[in-house]
Amino acid sequence: MSIYGAQTADAPKYQDEARQYDAILVMSFGGPEGPDDVMPFMENVTRGRNIPRERLLEVSEHYQHFGGVSPINSQNRALIAALEEELKENGPDLPVYFGNRNWHPMVTDTIQQMKDDGVKRAVAFFTSGFSCYSGCRQYREDIQRAVEAVGEDAPEFDKIRVFYNHPGFINPMVDKIKTALDEFSEDERDDVHIAFTAHSIPMGQARNSAYEAQLQESCRIVGEILGTENYKLVYQSRSGPPQMPWLEPDILDYMEEINEQGVNNIVIAPIGFISDHMEVMFDLDTEAVDKAEELGMKMARAGTVGTAESFVKMIRDLVIERMTENPDRPALGKRPANHDVCPMNCCLPGTRPRPSS
Repeated sequence: MSIYGAQTADAPKYQDEARQYDAILVMSFGGPEGPDDVMPFMENVTRGRNIPRERLLEVSEHYQHFGGVSPINSQNRALIAALEEELKENGPDLPVYFGNRNWHPMVTDTIQQMKDDGVKRAVAFFTSGFSCYSGCRQYREDIQRAVEAVGEDAPEFDKIRVFYNHPGFINPMVDKIKTALDEFSEDERDDVHIAFTAHSIPMGQARNSAYEAQLQESCRIVGEILGTENYKLVYQSRSGPPQMPWLEPDILDYMEEINEQGVNNIVIAPIGFISDHMEVMFDLDTEAVDKAEELGMKMARAGTVGTAESFVKMIRDLVIERMTENPDRPALGKRPANHDVCPMNCCLPGTRPRPSS
């Protein structure tokens, strides 16, 4: 089975036979780890897209606000450490490798190391819970190119299914929102509006994936558990020319809109992200905080799932799911567990995306 996915349109969506693995690959976006890394990193992200240097300098300034360091790599290392501890305590006894798309450790180097270590078959976990080109298919393409570059005897890879409706993702998200709601008094609590955020993507990419539908379902499940319908899915971090349509509304525009309607209390919950990386910190902890102050709104930001115990256990459970014959596939809500074999036409790019950093 190619990491690109099923080779025929009528291929099964699930693999129900037991499979054995030698390792786990945690695959992510990558980020600069010092001021000198920022521009080379930005050039990696935008290679082949003819982005003006002025735009690269503008975006790189976001990183310079934080000393040129994106927290994403350290957050992923913390997640890997927690996963290694979970595997040590409960099995299976598998090493965990770390590879990135745009910054060190680069996935080609990681897969070369896996080959050198004798890994023959591995299962890949992508740090995105939702299906779209940049959150799933592009990672599969990254791995395929790396495998081809490494050459003969490179490991084979399967992928873990996206986990947008898995209880191990939903339940810690609920807990994070409850913690944010605790910042409001009992008198304020009934009027608190929850704005769920996710990375905006181009409409062409959205039409070719289940991204919107999965996000809406995650928000619905969380709202149902919390016992509220006072919420809305909105977006953040869009880029690209103004004439290119992306998913809307943007969180800052939305805050202005609801404030005009009399909403003064808001929790922002970045459900589309698993860690507090650069775009969460800049778009929400900087720009949205400034916007709330400008509008006179009381704002609390819910945390991401990060290294929550149930989330780490979920990753282990999803590995075991792929290793088990006819496994149970836990899923909350109205939609079944997502496929673990991607169809050939799954999550096509549509228009060139800007992935999350």
